[in-house]
Amino acid sequence: MAKESMKAREVKRQKLVAKYAAKRKALKEAGDWEGLQKLPKNSSPVRLHNRCKLTGRPRGYMRTFGISRVTFREMANSGLIPGVRKASW
Repeated sequence: MAKESMKAREVKRQKLVAKYAAKRKALKEAGDWEGLQKLPKNSSPVRLHNRCKLTGRPRGYMRTFGISRVTFREMANSGLIPGVRKASW
């Protein structure tokens, strides 16, 4: 389980990216690189990192489900994810 502060920091970054998206786009089209540098660092979408929605784990993230591989396996084995079954041959 990730620390609550790390989850909160990621949410804060997402809000900043959304807030400055239009302004960043306008500055990039105008070629105003100095103006871009004056914006907050965390307003850049490159600084976002995907985290598991349930545990906050930053690694092993599965985009299609929005959860980490560990959580995915637990949920799939207990039948909580529709349409997903354990492979056997």
